[in-house]
Amino acid sequence: MRFKFILILLILSIIIGASAGGYFAIEKGIPSVEELKKYRPEIGTKIYADDDVLIGELKIEKGVFVPLNKIPDHMKNAVIAVEDSRFWKHRGIDYIAIIRAMLKDVVSVRLKEGGSTITQQLAKVIFLTPEKTVKRKLREAALAIKMEKNLTKEEILELYLNKVYFGHGAYGVEMASKIYFGKSIRDISLSEAALLAGLIKAPIVFSPYNDLVKAKERQQIVLSRMEEEGYIKKSEMEKAIKQPIYLSNVKRGIEANNYFIEYIRRYIEDQYGEEMVYREGLKVYTTLNRNAQLSAVRAIQEGLREIDKRRGWRGPIEHRDDINIKKELKSDEKLDTVIANIGDISSGLVLKVSEKEALIKTRGILGKLMIEDAKWASKVIDTKKGTITFLKDFKLTQILKPGDVVKVGIKTMKGGTIRLILEQEPQVEGAFIALEPETGFIRAMVGGYDFIRSDFNRAIYAKRQPGSAFKPFIYAAALDYGFTPASVINDEPVVYLGGTKGEWTPENYDHKFYGPTRLREALTYSRNVVTVKLLDAVGIDNVIDFARRVGFQGEIPRDLTISLGSISITPMELALCYSVFASGGLKVKPIAIKYIIDSKGRVLESNEFEAEEVISPQTAFLITSMLEDVIKYGTGWRAKALGRPVAGKTGTTNDYRDAWFVGYTPDLVSAVWVGFDDMRTLGSHETGARAASPIWVSFMKNVLNGEPREFTPPDNGIITCFIDPATGLLSRDEAKAIKEYFKDGSEPKHFAPSTSIWKIREDYKDLNFD
Repeated sequence: MRFKFILILLILSIIIGASAGGYFAIEKGIPSVEELKKYRPEIGTKIYADDDVLIGELKIEKGVFVPLNKIPDHMKNAVIAVEDSRFWKHRGIDYIAIIRAMLKDVVSVRLKEGGSTITQQLAKVIFLTPEKTVKRKLREAALAIKMEKNLTKEEILELYLNKVYFGHGAYGVEMASKIYFGKSIRDISLSEAALLAGLIKAPIVFSPYNDLVKAKERQQIVLSRMEEEGYIKKSEMEKAIKQPIYLSNVKRGIEANNYFIEYIRRYIEDQYGEEMVYREGLKVYTTLNRNAQLSAVRAIQEGLREIDKRRGWRGPIEHRDDINIKKELKSDEKLDTVIANIGDISSGLVLKVSEKEALIKTRGILGKLMIEDAKWASKVIDTKKGTITFLKDFKLTQILKPGDVVKVGIKTMKGGTIRLILEQEPQVEGAFIALEPETGFIRAMVGGYDFIRSDFNRAIYAKRQPGSAFKPFIYAAALDYGFTPASVINDEPVVYLGGTKGEWTPENYDHKFYGPTRLREALTYSRNVVTVKLLDAVGIDNVIDFARRVGFQGEIPRDLTISLGSISITPMELALCYSVFASGGLKVKPIAIKYIIDSKGRVLESNEFEAEEVISPQTAFLITSMLEDVIKYGTGWRAKALGRPVAGKTGTTNDYRDAWFVGYTPDLVSAVWVGFDDMRTLGSHETGARAASPIWVSFMKNVLNGEPREFTPPDNGIITCFIDPATGLLSRDEAKAIKEYFKDGSEPKHFAPSTSIWKIREDYKDLNFD
């Protein structure tokens, strides 16, 4: 005890010395604070969506600066009451608070963060590192004294409120208010101000997004301190405590734009340099549609979670033995106090488990997990052994026990009861891109499941094999070289020389052969054999030339394997190539930025769409008509749920490593890719139709509005004829015949086997893609 007393006296003497004569000894290492009198944060670059709403900023200093006179008194008072009640009285160091903190630290024999004034906290935020050492505490104290001599209390408080961290990427009160409540700081209530002030001590611990109970408990402490300090009356405190917390979805919206914002950042830094981007106040007006972007993120995340569930349950995130189950069961927040959102996913603590029901606490709220909302977990993956077990007579007790931490989503909230659904963070990745075919305007971009987990933008940079999603370009090239949708090729076994065994026999996905097949049917049902023969007939060089015209830029193998998509391409590039079909033969450049202006309003860059006709409108219409049948009758059948004209194609690569769906309406082209970064299999039967197309459909359902537009034929050059569906030849028997589109002047053409035999690349010998 004597040792502790001596230690307290020693530390106090150091602090007093630092504030008196000893202060000058360490002042030499303290930064000047004169510039703080003139402080205004660097403007940086503001980025706007297509409706001119701010969606992101690129700044050296984070946050949105707000003058002190624009911040409500209850926000200022809440922070002072809970962080530094003697702020208006001390001169940078609160000796009474320090002594109290020192006593606690000495008792625990370790140096904790405590007793710091708002001025000291500001000193640390602006100038110092966060390490917990005596030297840093002394520098902090010395700098606080210096700041108090050079700045007024109002200036110090203004700087602090604009720089302090509130969690979830929010720096300063304005940014915090928008992320947590979706409104400016000048509009927040006393209850909301108290919640924000409570975050400063430990933003992660007290975040309402992480734990609503702890957030409310901390809010009540702040309100109690405000009442004790005379800032509010007891009646005001009680009223504020009872007010519900209405959390905003702005946090989700900000996170949704991350991949796109990073795409813009890379471009403007390369184009204009870091100095101009971060200091010159640029304004970048983009083509991003906020609703489309949110819909794309939601579709990708939900779709990847469903795929991951089909792969199996990997077990709890962790297990905790240090939990007081009885205490956790009692500390439950009521639904009428806090508003949560259906679909929100967060970590939950398992408190009770029976065979058919589990009680789980998530964000401080108790919810029930019923067995029907966890049945997918009956397929269990042993991550250490790599084995899979199917649990018979599935019971929740087989996969969960009290103390387990798991991911859960809010399914329903009715009658004071929350129903949960078991989730897990997917390991599989995906990408999404949507653009307007006539302008090239990028409307949505998602580069992966979660930007924080991985900032690699797969929509732009991931080169993957498209599988059968490449087939339309072979068929479109054939239409340019005299073939028609009614042309017939015999779907039968064929042998090509090459490969590890000296020959290659392509097969269809279902290992069947269908005999004479019209090209329209072959593309609709993604027939591999017909596609290989068609490529052989048209000529590999002709198809490669066609692919180059519509926008394929990478290496294209000069062999028959390209008929099954053995090239590599990014989702962005593939979407742009499909846009040629959607726009009637026009190739456009992708546009993410409409225009950029500087701080003086001068236009630095303006991008107008540019279009070049690379294939005829007739070819574009015919291939679109054929791709409509892929939706009506083939592998793209899920898109029929949109109830409007849609054209598109699935793609699946060997061993189910990649799953694609690229589709379009007259107004919008979008591409979905799903796969693993390390190229492992998605799992048996995880085709483009099953893994990718549901994501595409989910997105399009949310963004397509208004009266559906038809794919209309060009003004001239297209005729309609009746054909015999069995032979593809013209027919006068209208009762048995079907209508088919032709280019004016063309006629049904049948395939004559080529005399040439193309060499097959050995590493693609066994390709038989969907």
